[in-house]
Amino acid sequence: MVTERQAELLLGEGRHPDADRIERELLAQGKTPAQARRATVLGRPIEHNRSPKTDKAKERTPWLAFDLTFRPPPTAHLAWALMDDRHRRVLELCDDIARDKTLTWLGDAVAEIRWKAGGKQRARVKDGLIVAVFRHYESRAGKPLLHHHAIVSIRARRPHDGKWGNLSADSLMAHIVAADTLYLLYFMEEVSARLGWAWESREVTPGRRPVMDIAGIDRRLIGWQSTRRQQIEDALPVLTAKYEERQGHAPGERASYALACQAADQTRPPKRTELLSLTELRERWRTSAIRAFGACTVYRLAERARAAAAAVWARVRPVVDIALAAVDVAAVVYVMRGAFKRHHLLAEARRHLSYVLRGRPHQAGLDETIVQTAIDDYTRPASRRMMTADLRALYPRDTEDQAVLRPLTRKRTAPPYERARLAADALRVRAQAVRRADRLGSRTRPHAVAVPAASRSHPRPFRTGPKDGRLLEPETGVDTVEQTRRTFEAAVKLAARLQDGKRERAVAHGPWPQSAPAAAPPPHTQQPGIQPALGRTIGGVT
Repeated sequence: MVTERQAELLLGEGRHPDADRIERELLAQGKTPAQARRATVLGRPIEHNRSPKTDKAKERTPWLAFDLTFRPPPTAHLAWALMDDRHRRVLELCDDIARDKTLTWLGDAVAEIRWKAGGKQRARVKDGLIVAVFRHYESRAGKPLLHHHAIVSIRARRPHDGKWGNLSADSLMAHIVAADTLYLLYFMEEVSARLGWAWESREVTPGRRPVMDIAGIDRRLIGWQSTRRQQIEDALPVLTAKYEERQGHAPGERASYALACQAADQTRPPKRTELLSLTELRERWRTSAIRAFGACTVYRLAERARAAAAAVWARVRPVVDIALAAVDVAAVVYVMRGAFKRHHLLAEARRHLSYVLRGRPHQAGLDETIVQTAIDDYTRPASRRMMTADLRALYPRDTEDQAVLRPLTRKRTAPPYERARLAADALRVRAQAVRRADRLGSRTRPHAVAVPAASRSHPRPFRTGPKDGRLLEPETGVDTVEQTRRTFEAAVKLAARLQDGKRERAVAHGPWPQSAPAAAPPPHTQQPGIQPALGRTIGGVT
């Protein structure tokens, strides 16, 4: 438990949380007050934060902590607020586990400490991060909003000498989106494992990224819970009209985002001063929801979530395809950003796993495997620190098709994510056509990573591949990246040879005569090619 005095010492003064006790012990040992206080300071004292660039010392506001917010998806707030106490406690436990795993990843793989002038020396922290976590239950509008504030101290210890210094802010802030997607992935897995629920994607704004919702939760309740969104949408047209009058044209992507932030600031209500217990809050929320949508909608939330999950798992078999996932991730990030870094690919790979698995567990390190495959096979350096997509790697032999992505990057009338999904879908259809050619050639295709429906506590035994006796992992059946890459490259080469042969026949014998539509031929007479898609999919799951 963090006391108010401990938070004030660490986060307000940059001193040890138990500085008062340490000072008393040192004073009893004969130390001076200045020596006792200096012994409790972690790193550079705040009073020494002066700018040496001017003749007259200038005070600087010290940066002593980061405020990271962990918030589950909207339907999880509704289930937590309106269901019984058993579901509430399970959802809180899932939230705690996902938060702790994400903070552990930040401390182990991201957090760096810097020292010397300009932060030239950097290394991983010695003991991880120092974090104080505070749980909140409601929004400023008084609606259910389960979330955590994780206050991360900027003070950390160096690995080589144990002295205290400051974390690298740019490294931590660059991975915020990747941490958010990892938290969502862990939270979905915990909820599905403990409650048996499934997840499905929901498009909030046309052309924007979808959000993941618990299947079966009445979406009318989302509007009842999300009052801030409606307030922002009501204020946005006025700001947009002023912008068009002032600038003479409609706002672009960046200007629209800035106007939305301005609308959010203008409509932000003050914090509520009324203090209610969680029991009182839940009773108030339940009464309000019943008054708006009826008792049947509220009291049958858990039952409908279980029924919807059974329907989802009956029609969806989660499969992670490493090669296709790498193509999808590279295409989406390339169209949306042009040039990018590794953490951009990592965040998109975790989103891909969320869309595909829908709460099923993923093998540890699978996101890193997808990222490394995308970097090795489908990217090239763009500058000293950035990379971009390698179109020749995406289309190895067919140079005419390399222009598929270019019009999508210039189609400014569509939102960036819509263009990115069009590009990724086109590449996925291309890869699937290549695999049809591979299948017609009677070759094995070790490309799929099947996620079994069994729980993590009862993993399936090892099983072997179709012909070559490969061992697959018990939980996810993951083939190695080398096997996937070799088979995918062989399939690409085979499709290129088939395409070249088709062109040679066309040149020698002229175009094929047009014929009337006929019934579908038997499976053994079908020719490889791109089949029409039955509908748009997200993450390879229909």
